[in-house]
This record gives sequence, structure tokens and C-alpha cells, in this order.
Amino acid sequence: MASGVASMVKTVLPFCLFALMPYGAKAQQLSVKNQVIDCGNVIYEQPVTAKFEMQNRSTNPITIKDVKTSCGCTTVEYPKGQIAPGESFVVNATYDSRQMGHFFKDIALYSDATQQPFYLQIRGVVVEEIIDFAGQYPYTIVDLNVDRNDVEFDDVNRGDRPVQKINIRNASSKSVSPVVMHLPSYMQAQVSPTTLLPGRQGTISLILDSKKVRDYGLTQTSVFLGMYPGDKVHPEKEISVSTVLLPAFTEMTETQMQYAPKLNLSSEELNIAFNGKSKKTETIIIENKGRTELDISALQMFTVGMKVKLNKTRLQAGEQAKLKITVDAREIKKARSKPRVLMITNDPKRPKVIINVNINS
Repeated sequence: MASGVASMVKTVLPFCLFALMPYGAKAQQLSVKNQVIDCGNVIYEQPVTAKFEMQNRSTNPITIKDVKTSCGCTTVEYPKGQIAPGESFVVNATYDSRQMGHFFKDIALYSDATQQPFYLQIRGVVVEEIIDFAGQYPYTIVDLNVDRNDVEFDDVNRGDRPVQKINIRNASSKSVSPVVMHLPSYMQAQVSPTTLLPGRQGTISLILDSKKVRDYGLTQTSVFLGMYPGDKVHPEKEISVSTVLLPAFTEMTETQMQYAPKLNLSSEELNIAFNGKSKKTETIIIENKGRTELDISALQMFTVGMKVKLNKTRLQAGEQAKLKITVDAREIKKARSKPRVLMITNDPKRPKVIINVNINS
């Protein structure tokens, strides 16, 4: 590291010196490994330091002229003097942890390369004591133990933003920076803390934006858990994610409800015993006991190893239909979640119906 970068200056700034600006406004000459660092749970009055690994990406030397923070509770150490072209350097931001609860502290770096500041953020939660996850970690993804590798967003209404958490533990002897890869457009992920020391625990929060989910019924995808930004996707890093988006019937009048379709099933649970056979088929009778047409708009399976066949999807009042469910003995063993069949209907009292399939060994 150049001598100009080796010397560091510590700056403590008065409260609220600058107005926060959007995170999209970056100085192109600077780059950072993690623009936002989540410190996770932090003990009250035990200061925490976030280490921002940065680089001068320009062809000219750069000098950081000034640093401003969103409050005086955050101190910053940054290089004093010129930073050579292509040179890497570190900015350390320390939060004093003197206030309980969530914190989000912004840092603006001003350099002589541009008038536009470069923004960083440190965040976390100040707590009285850190209570580790007491559950089990039955799955391993590379260097991480996880408590689940299959996530379900169930009974989601349009407009909801539900969150599902995955508990993780670093099982390696080195620090890792977990990242969730191949996220669909309707989902976000937050990993806390950003860097996980050996043996330490953390969480992954998957946040669903239901407004961006295209269709009602079941939507399935896979995301992948990497050990660091830029990690490669591999099947062993897969986490399955399913979403069940329900149609809305909130604006129906009482009269409309009286004339609505009414779904009835001969059974809502199947017990499958193969008895040496490679496949087994069971039949469920569906009946419309309402007064208007019943529409089965979606018929989907949560797992591999099953096939479904429905002889009609629209049933007039009093009509019946046959639903045949076939289970493959070998393929069903690959299922990562409980075998189930999902139906989405226009019955306002039963827009979602789940048929559980129990496999008897």
C-alpha cells in the first residue's frame, strides 16, 4: 500500500451535517466491495467497526478531501494523501452503539475526482445481549450450515410483502460474506451480518414483493447461496422457494356470496402405499355444491414425482369432476418438501385447496 494511503486520519463530525442522497449516485472513479455493510446484532455500548474495501478505478491519483456522516455517533478513518491509480484502500466506519434498536448510518466520501460524493452505509441492531439461534441446522451448503433449504410464502395476498428467514452458521475456519444469487424480480434478500466470522451465526431474510408476482396460484423458483459476491451457481447451493398467491374476493356483496360456487372434495388427504409397485394412482371426486359455475383456474404440485389429471376445470352447479393423482415411487424420494397438490378456485370461501399426499413405506 502506498505511503499516502498508509497514514489514516480519524474524523468525528457533528450531528446531521448533510442531507442524504440516493444510493445510485456513485463517483465512477471509486469502487467498493460492499457499499452497505450489515453488522448484525451489536452489544449495547460496544462500538462496532465496518471495514469498507475500496479501490481507485481511475487512471489518475485521487485524494479524499472530506468525509461526512449522518450523525456524530459514527467516526470514520480514511486515507490521507493521494491514492494511486488502481490502488486498493480501506475506509473504517465505527458506530458507538449507544442507542438501542436498529441503526442505519450513512457516510459520504468527497474526493478531488468529482463533485459527486460516494455513499456508504453501515447498519445493524443494538441489543442488550446476543441470543444465538437454538434450533438445528440439518442442511449444509458449502461452508454454511442452514436450518432450511426450502422456503414457502403461503397464502399471500396481492400487495403483501412477507418475509421468510433462514438461519445460517459459518462452519468453516475462515470468514465468509454470504450472498443470495439468481433472485427473481419479485424477491429481495438481506444477509445479516454481511461478513460471518468462523463459527458465527447469521440470518438471510427473503422479502417477497407480491405485486410483482405474475400469476395466481403456485410460483416456484430456486435461488442459490454463495459464499462471497461473484461466487458461482451450483446445484448444491440451491434453495427452493415457492409462493402461493391467492385471488381476492373482498369486494363481493352478500348476495354474490350466496350465489357463489362451493367446492367439495371426496377427500383432502391421500395415503399412498406402493406395495411393490413403481406407481400408484388415486382418484378424488370434486363437486360443485354452489349455485354458479366453479372454475378451477390452477392445479399444481409442490414437488417432483407426481402427476395430476383433471377431466374438467369448469363445473356447473351440481356437477362433478375426477381428479387423478399419480405418484412415482422412485421420483417422489427426490422431493425436498411434503408432497401436496394445490388448487386455486373461484370459491370465495376456498380459493386455495391443498391435498396432502402421505407416502407409507
